[in-house]
Amino acid sequence: MKYSSLKDIVETGVSHNPEIKKKVLIANGQVPHLTQLAKTILAAGQVAGSHIHQDMYEIFLAENGTGEIIVNDNKYSLIPGACVTIDPGEKHEITNTGKNDLVLTIIGMNLHG
Repeated sequence: MKYSSLKDIVETGVSHNPEIKKKVLIANGQVPHLTQLAKTILAAGQVAGSHIHQDMYEIFLAENGTGEIIVNDNKYSLIPGACVTIDPGEKHEITNTGKNDLVLTIIGMNLHG
């Protein structure tokens, strides 16, 4: 059993833009196939640059704010309640297009466990 609280977790920078911070609730290796469960915040105008994960699914749940996610050159709105699943090999980029923080919950899962 593991208990954690966002208020007790130290922020770290995301690999695609270290200025964007996340709090990892479940880290890689703690649960089979799961690479992370994290909450991240993109400030107005911040961009998590275009990238691809060859062996990982990534799920984004928008909680607050507005933004867009570009997946394989197609744009989708990120508004509260929007959920996007990225398959391995799909190129994706996230931008906060609003004036307030864009708050996302992120789940990453290994393709091969």
